[in-house]
Amino acid sequence: MARVSPLMLVPPVAFGLFAALALAGMFRGDPNALPTTREGHPAPAIRVEVLEGRPAFDDAALRAGRVTVVNFWASWCPPCRAEHPMLVRLAAEGVTVYGINYKDRPEDAAAFLAGLGDPYAGIVADTGGRNGIEWGVIAMPETFVVGGDGTVILHVRGAITAEVLEARVRPAISEAGG
Repeated sequence: MARVSPLMLVPPVAFGLFAALALAGMFRGDPNALPTTREGHPAPAIRVEVLEGRPAFDDAALRAGRVTVVNFWASWCPPCRAEHPMLVRLAAEGVTVYGINYKDRPEDAAAFLAGLGDPYAGIVADTGGRNGIEWGVIAMPETFVVGGDGTVILHVRGAITAEVLEARVRPAISEAGG
């Protein structure tokens, strides 16, 4: 009788483990959501770089007792262009929206806002990407709902669509007291 080498069992066992992990991943909450470490924690400090011709904002603005929305965006980002009407809508409804212009040229940022409207109560430039690193940003656009005490209530990776606005952003603003 031929002996079976224990090494012959390694490939089927490895495949079985991989299949189990893949199956478990398919049934987690939202398969498109990426984890964030910011929700429930204080908003990181803002490194203020003035974007010429635009009012800036700072840490105190994020802890001034009112709910704010902080949006990382860039003129070179197509999803930022797609989500922009949602930010304009929020600002028109009285929500304070702050912008962080990420690794962009000032003249391109100004043209973007001139063409699509400026929903931002304050805006800073993040030419070196340091604010993005501190906030855990990995791709444009990313948006944060921040409570009046400076606590991040919600972190949205990707464009805010009408569906995301209604299902996630508005409830987070309400939860934060806005």
